[in-house]
Amino acid sequence: MARLRPHARALFWPAVALVLIAGGYGYFALRFDQSWARAMVLFAALLFTLLFFLLPYFAWLSRRFIITTRRIVVRRGFFVRKRQELLHSRGYEVELARGPLQAMAGSGNLRITVQGETVLILTDVPKARTVQVALHDLMENAASLQTAQRQVMQSPAITNQTTVWTGR
Repeated sequence: MARLRPHARALFWPAVALVLIAGGYGYFALRFDQSWARAMVLFAALLFTLLFFLLPYFAWLSRRFIITTRRIVVRRGFFVRKRQELLHSRGYEVELARGPLQAMAGSGNLRITVQGETVLILTDVPKARTVQVALHDLMENAASLQTAQRQVMQSPAITNQTTVWTGR
């Protein structure tokens, strides 16, 4: 089982914002003599921290991609959770798209389509090429397992046996 989140590169600008907010608070907090002005600077710093650091961090934290041997699960949301699942046995195509920054970081967006219809989009997956190859392998394994099960179910030894139910 693999548990992935979007690439941590998404936290770069919130981290920069936190450093700037802390520096701005340290600079402006002692510039005012009135307590109400210091309180307003503190309030502004807390508000900016919430908007520019905590909300992006929790948005990043609330997205998770789980890949098991049987399915792909995408979980989103903090207060209202949304969960999407796709079984490997359904068969699908995986398309990798990368921007310049994603290519430098080794991440990418994986678009998963089933019968020409986009079902899942895994955005900014770290090590996207490796994940794409793993998904192809898992899908092939699921298809070969289904074929083997069909062959066993259609073998003459199983189809010639009859079961009589007596109702007891």
